[in-house]
Amino acid sequence: MWLVSTSLTAGVAETVRDVLPIFVVLAVFQFAVLRRPVPHAKRIAAGSVMVVLGLALFIVGLETALFPIGRTMAEQLTDPEFLLGVGATAQDIEWWRYYWVFLFGAAISFSTTLAEPALIAVGLKAEDVSGGTVRAWPLRLTIAIGVGLAVALSMWRIVVGAPLYLFVIAGYAVVALQTAVAPKSIVPLAYDSGGVTTSTVTVPVVTALGLGLASTVPGRSELGDGFGVIALAVMFPMIAVMGYAQVSQLRVRRSRRRR
Repeated sequence: MWLVSTSLTAGVAETVRDVLPIFVVLAVFQFAVLRRPVPHAKRIAAGSVMVVLGLALFIVGLETALFPIGRTMAEQLTDPEFLLGVGATAQDIEWWRYYWVFLFGAAISFSTTLAEPALIAVGLKAEDVSGGTVRAWPLRLTIAIGVGLAVALSMWRIVVGAPLYLFVIAGYAVVALQTAVAPKSIVPLAYDSGGVTTSTVTVPVVTALGLGLASTVPGRSELGDGFGVIALAVMFPMIAVMGYAQVSQLRVRRSRRRR
């Protein structure tokens, strides 16, 4: 309990330091540029306190729960005795034996993406602006599936030691081709979807999972191989959303031809 209290105090201090430039910029523009008093000053002050406390609690939660969970799960799922039985060593494990890691990575990233507050907000806003043409729930499911596939592929990349740049080049080549042929109205939303998925819930879990996997697979480096999971997690939602729009457009065209 004392340790948590100390961590929270340190987290509050760090959060105040981090958000202070935001308040300085807002104050300068409000008083020096606009030259007007702050509207609803009491409510804004109370909200600012909540933001600082919330961010501090989140940082402490990352350090005490989410990061350790990701690393612990990676260590347990790559334990040679779990994969091959008693007496097995890491050198005996072939890449396909890590299928539990691939499945877990896909499942946990799918779940965390669905829970992303930023994605929920974007989905609801997209549904509202489009008049219901873009539905929030199918959009969230599509993006979550894309992130799940991205993380599973990232786990495989770490296990086999494949270079990250090959995946990035191939992925963005697909994104560029889709951008040219996908419905123009969906392209901006697809690009924004890549950013909102890698937010407060998904990033800590999948980053810890990637680092934990790289630390347990022989010959892998946490710095050189463990990072890069988020790079693919940003890219795949764009592919998934534009692909979903293209399939939907194709189905509409087919239905019209049948009529």
